[in-house]
Amino acid sequence: MVILNQQNRQEYRVEIIEAIHTQNLEAFRELFLELHPTDQIEIMISLDKKQRTVVYKYLSAGEFAEIFQGLELSRQKQFFAELQQNYAIDMLNQMSFDDIADFLAELPVATKELFLSKMNRADAQEVLHLLKYPEQTAGALMTTEFIYVKEKETVSEVIEHLRKEGPDAETIYYIYVVNEQFDLVGVLSIRDLIVSPVERCIEEIMSTRVVFVDVNTDQKEVADVIKKYDFFAVPVTVQGKLVGIITVDDALDVVDEEVTEDFHKMATVSKLGKSLKDAGVFFLYRKRISWLVLLVFFNIFSGAGIAFFEDTIAAHIALVFFLPLLVDSGGNAGSQSATLMIRALATGEIRMRDWAKLFAKEISVALLLGITMALAVSMIGFYRGGIEIAIVVALSMILVVIVGSLIGMSLPFLLSRINQDPATASAPLITSLADMIGVLIYFSIAAWFLGL
Repeated sequence: MVILNQQNRQEYRVEIIEAIHTQNLEAFRELFLELHPTDQIEIMISLDKKQRTVVYKYLSAGEFAEIFQGLELSRQKQFFAELQQNYAIDMLNQMSFDDIADFLAELPVATKELFLSKMNRADAQEVLHLLKYPEQTAGALMTTEFIYVKEKETVSEVIEHLRKEGPDAETIYYIYVVNEQFDLVGVLSIRDLIVSPVERCIEEIMSTRVVFVDVNTDQKEVADVIKKYDFFAVPVTVQGKLVGIITVDDALDVVDEEVTEDFHKMATVSKLGKSLKDAGVFFLYRKRISWLVLLVFFNIFSGAGIAFFEDTIAAHIALVFFLPLLVDSGGNAGSQSATLMIRALATGEIRMRDWAKLFAKEISVALLLGITMALAVSMIGFYRGGIEIAIVVALSMILVVIVGSLIGMSLPFLLSRINQDPATASAPLITSLADMIGVLIYFSIAAWFLGL
């Protein structure tokens, strides 16, 4: 196997494209099939539609299935639309059931039903079984291709069973043990199996301390379980009966999906569902415009606050110089606090009951930050407008930073309290709140102090 690196990546790509252009089947297969599937995917993505059409002819449905399973959903849809129907059906039949279900779930109902009707009957039934579970649950994420054994079997019987069924299983790091009613009663590692005498019964060597999840468990909780216990896979049950497993690679996909979704929410962008590179201009426009328009109207309150203090501003025009500096400082402090809280809530590091303790701590931290920033900005205030302006700016900076920080740390907790995603407490939202309140704080202090 050849692994692409900085030195040979371009060379291999050029040689593979040359083999495609010259229709040299033997050279293409020799070059392409010695690459790791991840590198094959990289090459496929770099080809145009005409070149990919040749590749489909040069690869068997089974060979392309391994590549197809590793593609992002948007790429899967793109490539799938280019395949001839018979080739596409053969490819689906070569894929694992959970990967087929994940892909078909994203297709129109008519297209999904068409391909299910063309697949092997037994395989189609397995896929339909997985499709019945709601999205983002353990049931939708699991695979039914796993190894299980009966508790009364012997070690030698299980080893023989593994030789026959192992090649088709998703993973054989763990062997799950069931009783006659198919209840999950234990788990066995390959190591324990190999070192045990061949005549011993499985129930004598298995561990009964089995960690499992229900089919309705949220996919994020599943990923947390796999991370917490450092598993390669976790079994899935329905009322105690074993129905599937979820492997660590699927859990990592969930983590990646959840992190991407949180980043989008923090930027007030709706879920994309496709690669940013492939997204069109108007698609990105639709995903971003709603929050931006909402925040435009929200920021009208900041303008109204400024208008209310027109007389104070007219009398002390130097105040205008510090307005962007102060409101941005409040927004920045709030964004910092929110980011820390959102991440800590997401990882389970903190809980709702920790709010009061963290609130008190945040006041102390924000006070120190505000005083430090106030000392810096007061010198500029003295230079621009004298001692009175310096005092106004310094007091405003302290209060704005404290208020912005407390808004930033509190919003994620508030959203969690009402069962909303804390990531919705995004930087633009916090900045807009901090701007509005910062304007009121700044000019209220100015009007009071300068009017004395």
